[in-house]
Order: sequence, then structure tokens, then C-alpha cells
Amino acid sequence: MSEGVDKLNKRGVKTSYASTIIGISLVLFMIGIVLGGIFGLENIQKQAKESLQGDLFFSPELNTADIKQVEQELKTWDQFSEVFFVSPERAIEEFTGQDQNKDNILAIFEGENPLPPTVGFKPKEQHATSAGMKKIKEELLAAYGDKLEDVSYDEASVQNVNLGFKQFVYLFGAVALLLIIVAVAMINNTIRLALYSKRFSIKTMQLVGATSRFIRKPFLLQAIAIGVVSGIIAMALLFVLFYALNNLIDSIEISYDIQTFLMLLVSLLTLGIIITLVSTWFALNKYLRMKLDDLY
Repeated sequence: MSEGVDKLNKRGVKTSYASTIIGISLVLFMIGIVLGGIFGLENIQKQAKESLQGDLFFSPELNTADIKQVEQELKTWDQFSEVFFVSPERAIEEFTGQDQNKDNILAIFEGENPLPPTVGFKPKEQHATSAGMKKIKEELLAAYGDKLEDVSYDEASVQNVNLGFKQFVYLFGAVALLLIIVAVAMINNTIRLALYSKRFSIKTMQLVGATSRFIRKPFLLQAIAIGVVSGIIAMALLFVLFYALNNLIDSIEISYDIQTFLMLLVSLLTLGIIITLVSTWFALNKYLRMKLDDLY
């Protein structure tokens, strides 16, 4: 009879742990989706910033060789991710977009290409801000002022890229914070329910002289293990979700480098461990302070 009761108790404890891990994993999975969106948004923002383009317009007396020399010098600057020479032929193709329009423009100018050769540049992410682009323009004019007529870039595009992505980051951050608050509440309730079945064991150890530190230690170690396992399961679910989206929906492409992937994994593991540890600590303190009669 006692063996049957022990088996039922062990089965109940295992079921309780399994449900706790599943519940925490699902909560971390939802947080991971939002964090993944934030990290993915940062990658998109980097690509958008580095796709911004500026152009250097040179004095008419400068020949192509002199312009290409400036291009080679600018390639050594740390502010640029790309520097390239734009010939008049390439410029008019980009400007018109179609051969027919190109022929019409050339016909207007009696067969002569009205567009001069230029040098285009794309800034690195950290310089793709209004202040950064303004500083680049000032440095270019200071270095090549006698050769340049103007340094041009679309200031509105620079502002829109930075402001637009900031708003998205704030939105995702607010959603992530809300999910973390909900996660703490849900995980706290899950941990409390899991410890509720052990309240008599906790009180028994306390009554026979065990210190609070001795009682807490196995439960806190168990909380760490639950947090780690839950974080790994949540990360596995995210990986399956990203893989499914990439392969099932052609219009969606989700790609993360190894650094971003590790940041996401560490974030979920850290959240899982911290939340389970804090919840376990406070739940244990509650049962350690309770009187024996209050346990029933």
C-alpha cells in the first residue's frame, strides 16, 4: 500500500516539474519571439542605414583620373562601408531607368550626356545619422574643397531611417517589458504551485533543526536547472519557428548571425534562471515563515 502511495507521489512530483518546465518554456518562447524581433530589427536597421548614399560632385576641370584617385583615397576612410565611381553612362542609366528615356534625354542635349562623373559613398551604420552625415560632409569639404562643387545626400531619408526604427524599437521594447511582467507573474504562480506540494517537507526539515540556508539550497539549484532547461526548450521552439517561416513563406527571410543567436540564447537562459530563482526564493520564504497549523 505504501509503495503504491510513493509511486503516486513520485509521479505527481514528476508531472508537476514537467508542467512547470512546459509553462515556463512557453512563456520564454513568447518573450523570445519579441526579443528575436528586436534583434532582427537591429539587423534590418543596419542594412537600411548602410544603404543610404551620398554623392560627391566635382569641379568641371577635374578629369576622370583625378576623380578616381579621390575614390581610392576615400576607400581608406573608416566612415564608409562602400565607395564607388559613377561614370556619366552609369549615372544616366540610373537616372532614367529605361533605354527609351535615356535616348530622349540624350536627344534633348544633342547626344551629349549632361551628367558629370561622380563618386558615391555609403556610410557605416554608426555614421548613418544626421549628425554623422553632416560631419562626413564637413570632412569631405575640408579635405577636397578645391576639387568639389558639392557633397549631396538625402537628409530626409537619413532622418526617416533613424526615427522610424527608433519607434519600432520602443514599441518592441514596451511589448517585451509587458511580456516579462506577465512572465514573472505566471512563472511565480507556477513555482508556488510546485512548492505547495512540498510545504510539509519544508516545514518538517525546519522542525528537525535544518537551517533556512540548508533548506533553500536544493530548491534553488533545482530552480536554476528548471530555468536552464526551459530556456533551451524555448530557444529550440524559436529555431523551429524561424526555420518554418523561412521555408514555408517565400516572402519572409529570417537570418541571424552566430553572435545574435548566442545573445538570444543567453537572454532567454538568463531570464529563465533569474525569474525561477526569485520566484522560488520568495515562495520558500513564505512557507518557512508559516506556522504548522497554517499549512493545512
